[in-house]
Amino acid sequence: MGDLSARTHLDWLESEAIYILREVAAECERPVLLFSGGKDSVVLLRLAEKAFRPAGFPFPLMHIDTGHNFDEVIRFRDKHVAALGEKLIVRSVEDSIARGTVVLRRPTDSRNAAQATTLLEAIEEFGFDACIGGARRDEEKARAKERVFSFRNEFGQWDPKAQRPELWSLFNTKVHKGENMRVFPISNWTELDVWQYIAREGLDLPSIYYAHEREVVPRNGLFVPVTELTPPKAGEQPEVRMVRFRTVGDISCTCPVASTASTPLEIIAETAITTITERGATRMDDQTSEASMEKRKKLGYF
Repeated sequence: MGDLSARTHLDWLESEAIYILREVAAECERPVLLFSGGKDSVVLLRLAEKAFRPAGFPFPLMHIDTGHNFDEVIRFRDKHVAALGEKLIVRSVEDSIARGTVVLRRPTDSRNAAQATTLLEAIEEFGFDACIGGARRDEEKARAKERVFSFRNEFGQWDPKAQRPELWSLFNTKVHKGENMRVFPISNWTELDVWQYIAREGLDLPSIYYAHEREVVPRNGLFVPVTELTPPKAGEQPEVRMVRFRTVGDISCTCPVASTASTPLEIIAETAITTITERGATRMDDQTSEASMEKRKKLGYF
C-alpha cells in the first residue's frame, strides 16, 4: 500500500474525487461531465483521465454556452477537448431564447441564471441521469449546503432541506425516470487546492486566468471589463489595469481582479492571503442578494 503518511492533502483530495467519478460511472446509466473551459472543469478532466485512462471517458462532455463567453475561454475549450479526443456536446442559451423558453428583458442581460433552463432542456433531450460539475463548497454559501451527490426532482429542482445523507462516503444514486443527480467530485476542495493541483499537474488554462492588461471601469468595488456587453456608464472613465480572472463566466457579470500574478505559483501566493471568495470578488450577479445563488439552484442551476 505504500507509506500513507507520505501522501499529501492533494493526494487525498485526488483519491476522493477519483472514487466519486468511478462511483458515477458504476451507478448511473447516462452521466455527463459539464465542461466550460474554466479552471475547475479543467481539473475535473485531469481527474477523469486518472480515473479512466487508457480507456475513453464513460460519459460525454457538455457545455451550456451562454453566447456571452470570453473568446479566450471558448478557443481553449475546443482545443482542450480536441487534444483529449473526447466528445463535446454544446447546447446554447441562444437556442433557448429562439424557442421562447428563455426570455430576457434586454439582450445584454446576464445569461448566467438562464443556463438552468438550457441545462434542463439538454438533460431531457439526452436522458442524462447525472451531471458532473466542478462546483466547490468554498465558493458560496448555497453551495456549501450541497451534498456531493445532489438529488434533483423531475422538475430539476433542488431542496436544501431534503438532501440524502452521505455518511462514510456512501452515496445513494437511485433516481426515477425524469429525476437526476448533480455530482460534485471536488466539493471539498478550495480555490487554493485547485491552484496547487494545477501547478502540480502542469495543467493548461485559458490565458485570462493570468495577469494581463485590460480596459476596465471601477464600479461598486469591482473592475468591470469594457466590452460591447459591458460598456462604460455615463461619467465613467475606462482605465487600463493589470488584472486576471479568478473565475470565468458570462461576460455581462464576470469581473477580473487587480493582479500581477502570471504563473500558478504566483497565484497560489495571492490566493493564500486573500480574504474574499472568488465569486464575492468577481461576480456582479452575486452582489445583489445573498440568497440569489440558492434561489437559482432551487430552479435547476448548476
